[in-house]
Amino acid sequence: MMDLKNLFDKRIEEFILVLTMALIVSILFTQSILRFFGGFSLSWGAELAQFLHIWQIWIGASLAIRLQSHIGVDVFVKLFPYFIQKIFRVIVIICWFVFAAFLAIAGTQYILDIMNSGQTSPSLQIPMWIPYLVIPIGGALMIIRLIQQLYLLITDKITLGEKEEIE
Repeated sequence: MMDLKNLFDKRIEEFILVLTMALIVSILFTQSILRFFGGFSLSWGAELAQFLHIWQIWIGASLAIRLQSHIGVDVFVKLFPYFIQKIFRVIVIICWFVFAAFLAIAGTQYILDIMNSGQTSPSLQIPMWIPYLVIPIGGALMIIRLIQQLYLLITDKITLGEKEEIE
């Protein structure tokens, strides 16, 4: 049995992605059935599906970091010895970290600005800061995953090119 720490570490993004996908499919299926058989649809369904999909993209970016699945060009890097490759990988992780920190910080400021504006979504009538909350959350999750990757790389608990598989 997986303990809570392992569950969060290994499955949090996957859980959120599966849950949001199930919700999107359910909403769009219901929309289609209502439109076909009833001649009407839910006014808020498409908007909610869009917001959920945006959450999927940001959370999926964090999962891709954990799985080392982001696109990268390593043809040049592989020309060097392992130690130099490792240095390049550390530099890349640090650059990613700076970008993710910017997203988390600027995203938080953006959320605060939206909260102060009182803006609501057109169909759902929810505060717009709720859908945008995923920007700092996604940035923070990426920061956590990048720190993990850096630790695993520095301690040689993961080698270059080794990718984790989803069980």
